Amino acid sequence: MLKRLFKPRPTQIAAQALYAAMVAQARQPFLYADLGAPDTAEGRFEIYSLHTYLILERLKGQGAQAADTAQVFFDTFLSGLDNGLRELGVGDLSVGKRMRKLGEAFYGRVHSWEAALAALPDRAEIEAVLARTVYANADSTPAPHLAAYVLAQREALAGQDLERIVTGQLNWRPL
Repeated sequence: MLKRLFKPRPTQIAAQALYAAMVAQARQPFLYADLGAPDTAEGRFEIYSLHTYLILERLKGQGAQAADTAQVFFDTFLSGLDNGLRELGVGDLSVGKRMRKLGEAFYGRVHSWEAALAALPDRAEIEAVLARTVYANADSTPAPHLAAYVLAQREALAGQDLERIVTGQLNWRPL
């Protein structure tokens, strides 16, 4: 009986699977070695945020189950950020302030990515957003290549069955 009470909801299981898929993709060495994303805490935040946004964008406006999955996925992402800060040695008293700043940064990125994607097929805006976020403290020469990667992943997600995604199954385009 207790197992039924504490059994995770299907949405929780799906969101955790989506989070694991996002983390695995965001950790691909290709993004750092070939596309020049900085392998720093800030660079990884940008890459994780970008992949999180792509999943959230795919789920946006797709009904109640997708909205619930998106919310639990986003909550899992935030929990991952919190855990990451603690692993980096950020003290308990500072975690809240840092999380607020990261949340504000994420929402700022979302606004920028939405505007950049709305400007498509002109890629200049998305390249500019990537140059000032992902490559803020690095050489932004690879920004057009990262933009192509982002658009390819976005297209791959758009072509996948929503029913599979809301059960935690998604496939990133092979690198």
